[in-house]
Amino acid sequence: MIIAGKKIDSKDRVVVRSPYDNSVVGEVSRAAQADVPKAVESAKEGFIKLSKLSAYDRYRTLTRLAGILAQRSERFAKTITSEMGKTIKEARSEVSRAVETVTWSAEESKRLYGSTVPMDAAPTGTGKTGFYLRVPVGIVAAISPFNFPLNLSLHKIGPAYAAGNAFILKPAESTSLTGEMIGEAFVDAGAVPEAVNVLTGSGSEIGLHLISHPNVRVVTFTGSRDVGEWITKNAGLKKVVMELGSNSAVVVCEDAGPEAMVKRVALGGYAQAGQVCISIQRVYVHENLFDRFVKLLADQARSLKAGNPLEESTDVGPLITKNDVKRVRSWIDEAVASGATLVCGGEIDNNVMTPVVLANAKETDRVIKDELFGPVIVVNKFRDDEHALKLVNDTRYGLQAGVYTKDINRAWRYARGLEVGGVLINEIPNFRVDLMPYGGMKESGIGREGPRFAIEEMTEIKLVVFHIN
Repeated sequence: MIIAGKKIDSKDRVVVRSPYDNSVVGEVSRAAQADVPKAVESAKEGFIKLSKLSAYDRYRTLTRLAGILAQRSERFAKTITSEMGKTIKEARSEVSRAVETVTWSAEESKRLYGSTVPMDAAPTGTGKTGFYLRVPVGIVAAISPFNFPLNLSLHKIGPAYAAGNAFILKPAESTSLTGEMIGEAFVDAGAVPEAVNVLTGSGSEIGLHLISHPNVRVVTFTGSRDVGEWITKNAGLKKVVMELGSNSAVVVCEDAGPEAMVKRVALGGYAQAGQVCISIQRVYVHENLFDRFVKLLADQARSLKAGNPLEESTDVGPLITKNDVKRVRSWIDEAVASGATLVCGGEIDNNVMTPVVLANAKETDRVIKDELFGPVIVVNKFRDDEHALKLVNDTRYGLQAGVYTKDINRAWRYARGLEVGGVLINEIPNFRVDLMPYGGMKESGIGREGPRFAIEEMTEIKLVVFHIN
């Protein structure tokens, strides 16, 4: 726990365990309800101090932070793997992306542009000159998930600081070590100490007090749809930015060559054991390619090594908890009982599950209609483009989707017709560069991430009008 840039010790501790072997990775102080107002008061002071700094000052701090993350990259990677369970290769990739996220945030601190307003275009505006500024909201509460504990935290607090806001970071309890390390890195980079606050511990213990505090002006959250809905109902009169769940789909059209994309599809479904909000869950394959695609995907799934995430050769690590393993397996069994075919995978060793290919599941099965968050890809058939669009869109989610086709007219039809926040043509929906606008439609979210777009969510428009005689 960090308040006002200082590490706070308490008797109540969060013990962080490895999801792979349940060994103790480390421990940090557990924040209590009484720590929330302390963090808010610190952030209020931090915001006042930040307001006296220039955009260049904030740029320099974030640039130094990017350098510190790069210097500590292996330490961050091993911590992420140990407490979250993604493979060491995936963790190193996350750290590399986090450096980019902070670098882009630093650049955006110099681009808080406003605009002139043609006041004299109105009949009563003669003699008046107007313009607007973008100004920071003050305090941002950032609630980050376990699956990308470094990069998704920095997608929130990097832009927050770039815009001139103080922040209170609430990391997932299972990845508290990474959260505390982020706070330490900010302080070491020369950030205003009072603007840096990290509350580690249980969301159920402090969450309501944090999101509903009247001095918190933006709540930015990544996590499940149900928790996101709870936050929007309880936050009060403030901005909320929600990056929520999905059951991302890929469409493989008849003119696509399945051999060319099957490795990408497998990566999209099994990376981080499927614990990615844009993980491929549904693949709709044209009926003429279906059998061939299923065989190719099953061969690829069987070739992946599942096991110890700290071993360099491991491709698929563990699920975050034993309950998640049980849940994913139960959804698979339900689908098979209702007629789906378990083509391969599903073997369990502690929290590790081998990659699963399911074929011909019913659209009403939970493996199709709900967010699975496990190493499972469901492959179903479609007849034509209209049928595929209907299948992909028949869900409450809408984050990202991928379409494989060689026909530009067909690609445009899908780009216009898919009800998602991002359409990837000849690419999997997991693709993301950290400067792009990222977010969903329907119940997959509110607002957008990506430093430039997050800053828009974390600033207000202030209008200034001069009457010139």
